[in-house]
Amino acid sequence: MNTSKIALCTAALSLGLALAGCGGVPTNRSMNSVNQPVVEKVNYALDVGTDGGGLAYGEQSRLAGWFEAMTVKYGDRIYVEDPGGNPATRSAVESVAARFGLLLSEGAPATDGYVAQGKARIVLVRSKAYVPGCPNWASNSDFNPANGLSSNYGCATNSNLAAMVANPEDLLHGATNDTGVSVRSAKAIEAYRAADPSGKGGGQLPSTSSKGD
Repeated sequence: MNTSKIALCTAALSLGLALAGCGGVPTNRSMNSVNQPVVEKVNYALDVGTDGGGLAYGEQSRLAGWFEAMTVKYGDRIYVEDPGGNPATRSAVESVAARFGLLLSEGAPATDGYVAQGKARIVLVRSKAYVPGCPNWASNSDFNPANGLSSNYGCATNSNLAAMVANPEDLLHGATNDTGVSVRSAKAIEAYRAADPSGKGGGQLPSTSSKGD
C-alpha cells in the first residue's frame, strides 16, 4: 500500500471514530439540568363497616391498625368516600387520623370498584419523588465543541432534594398552608410560653438517675 492510500485510510478511520463519538458529546448548552424530579402518587384503599353512629364496632381499631401498618406520615392525604353521607362516619375517621397527626382532605380520588352498602372507603394517597435515569452518563465523550453540560449534571442535587423533601407534592406547587402542621407547632409553642420560668421550677428537664454510670 502506498503512502497516499495509507493517509486516506487514516483520515477515514479518524473521521469514523469522530462520528462514532458524537453520540456521547454533551449538547445541553443551558444552565438547566435535564434530570428533574418526578412525583408519582399511589392510592391505597380500605373499606370499613358503618352504622348510624359512624363506624361499626371494632372498625376504628381496625382502621388504626391499618394506619400503623401503612406507617402514615406527613405528606400523606386521607380521604373518606361514604355513599351514605353520614357526617358521623367522617367524624369517626377524623378522630383516628388525628392520633397520627393527620387531617382529612376534602373529596376523594377515584378508586377501582364500588363501595358496597353499609361500607365506607378510606383512601390513603401517598406521593413519591425521584429522578428517573440517574446517574446519567450518556455524554461520555471528552469532545465538547458546544461547551455543553454533562448529561449527569443535576443528578446528585435533584436526587438528594427528592429524597429529603418531607412532602413530595411541594415540588409541584410549593408548600401550602398546612393546618395540621400549624396546629402541632402552635401546641408546642403555647406549652413553652405557658410554662413557668425555670427559676420557679418550670421548663426543667426531668431528673435522671446516675446509678450504673
